[in-house]
Amino acid sequence: MSHPLYAFPTACEQTLRALARYPSRTAFSWPGGSITYAGATELIGRMQSVFMRLNLAPGARVAFLTANRADSWCAGVAAQLSRLAITWLHPLGSLEDQLFQIEDSDAAMLVIDAATFRDRGGDLASKSPKLKTVFTLGPASYGADLLAAVEEAGAASPRCFAGPDDISTLNYTGGTTGKSKGALRYHREASGFAGAILADFEIPDIPRYLTVAPISHVAGTKVLPALMRGGTVHMLKGFDPEAVFATIARERINFTLFVPTMIYVLLDHPALDRTDLSSLELLLYGASAMSPSRLVEGMNRIGPVFSQLYGQTECYPVSVLRKADHDPKTPELFLSCGFPIAACEVKILDDDDQEVATGEAGEICVRAPHVMAEYWKRPEQTAETLKNGWLHTGDIARSDERGYMFILDRKKDMIVSGGFNIFPREVEDVLSQHADVAMVAVVGVPDDKWGEAVTAIVVAREGTQPNAEELISLVKARKGSAHAPKHIKFVTELPMTGVGKVDKKVLKAGFWAGRDRMVG
Repeated sequence: MSHPLYAFPTACEQTLRALARYPSRTAFSWPGGSITYAGATELIGRMQSVFMRLNLAPGARVAFLTANRADSWCAGVAAQLSRLAITWLHPLGSLEDQLFQIEDSDAAMLVIDAATFRDRGGDLASKSPKLKTVFTLGPASYGADLLAAVEEAGAASPRCFAGPDDISTLNYTGGTTGKSKGALRYHREASGFAGAILADFEIPDIPRYLTVAPISHVAGTKVLPALMRGGTVHMLKGFDPEAVFATIARERINFTLFVPTMIYVLLDHPALDRTDLSSLELLLYGASAMSPSRLVEGMNRIGPVFSQLYGQTECYPVSVLRKADHDPKTPELFLSCGFPIAACEVKILDDDDQEVATGEAGEICVRAPHVMAEYWKRPEQTAETLKNGWLHTGDIARSDERGYMFILDRKKDMIVSGGFNIFPREVEDVLSQHADVAMVAVVGVPDDKWGEAVTAIVVAREGTQPNAEELISLVKARKGSAHAPKHIKFVTELPMTGVGKVDKKVLKAGFWAGRDRMVG
């Protein structure tokens, strides 16, 4: 049990405090509407009064399927204030994945954005028999309209009934290396994340934050920090390059977050050079590595505003590569996932959890107040991941003398070829620096001679035709013949997960079909 004297205020308490501080400012804005800080406080209070009448047990899970909307974010705060735990369904997830999460989390309530997910919500509601309550944001042929219920509820002041030992969130992993798992946090683990972000990320003094990536995931972790600074969160429901450019110019956006594939689309869009992006102070990117050549292009055309974040569902944030680290004079740092944030103890450990020498490969292991408490209903995997008092991230990396970390790869993605251990990321980092390569993924494929053959799947830059032998020679020159791809396959696009990572499970499956053994 947590000692109340030493507890953080809960994140939902921090939200109420931030909203009370700037009542007349605009908290959220979206195409066609906005809501003030005072308006958001009132909406949260009304939603809380609706939820409290349901008499759900403390810790009951509330599942959300929503586009980026202010009212759904407020509903999440209202649920947490009421001692309910929230679990966000991925808006790009499959029906099967979303049903699995509802069932695995034992969700008692489902909240659906009826404007964007009316049909999917109906499928989820009808196929999830354990749900006690279904709310829709807006009218639908199933469930109860939460917005109508809020109007009937009348005004109510929000109150925090949750304590540090109540469940706050159940966030599901992306499932890139296996079945998705629920990372559970009590309020004691969830409370410090906003302060950690404000301490180490270069958030503008008064943020004008544009959310394009889903607020159900990492983009949502910047909403509370933006409000704590008295800023405005501008919401777009999806990634539309022209809408992104128009919003940045019109609203003088100074802060946003993209995955690398979104940045590539923006760089290739004809509207880039005729759009005023001078208001941008911070462009965060993460989820996967960014091509160094495209990063330099972005800095030249958008400005010195790029900053890379690193973390995972089990612990976010872990490290950050700040704007000053993005210097074309020291391009080797572009391949780093950054320097550990102040709130994290981070070490590179071997298989016996002993620290490796500087520059040696090992697993990134973390201790921090915001590490998850456990994997929901998975005691064996919890024990394995949290053994010896460290969160084992599964990311293999090395660190330099200054403490900057360089990820080599996921532990499960390592290729064993001709007796050598090869990390795909090392090969990808070389190939992605070639001017003709837009994106690349490296996997091991079955090979009778080598065991696994290093294989690169390459998306060419528009208007180019990379030469396979030239690319193989480049890796051979930089990394040696063991790392050089045995095969290069050119494709028009790579399969992506919902959170913007290359889906290597899908890539590998095509090569390993019919084999007894499948790596990763």
